[in-house]
Amino acid sequence: QARLVESGGGLVQPGGSLRLSCETSGFTLEYFTIGWFRQVPGKEREGISCISSKDDSTYYADSVKGRFTISRDNAASTVYLQMNNLKPEDTAVYYCAADLGPPVDGGLGLEHYDYWGRGTQVTVSS
Repeated sequence: QARLVESGGGLVQPGGSLRLSCETSGFTLEYFTIGWFRQVPGKEREGISCISSKDDSTYYADSVKGRFTISRDNAASTVYLQMNNLKPEDTAVYYCAADLGPPVDGGLGLEHYDYWGRGTQVTVSS
């Protein structure tokens, strides 16, 4: 069965960096678009980045563009999210998710994703 496990979250100061990993199993990663989402209590889950199953095209929400970089290693069944210049407003639980096939409507809508990890907490605070 499909499984996604996030790791790499933690506490960092503003301006710092974190690298999140999404380790997958139970499916062939190269056939799936993988998205990163985040959520804070009381707010809707927000799509922030995805990487396409077809050509590794990447997509970013305006809130993270230029600061975050998504990448994949299909041989390692792992997707990464490098987060630089972190801001307090980046504080959230970060989730990765899998969508069979290419991204739909920019790939940042959570309704298109079938499989989800449990999340990892990122806290940006001084």
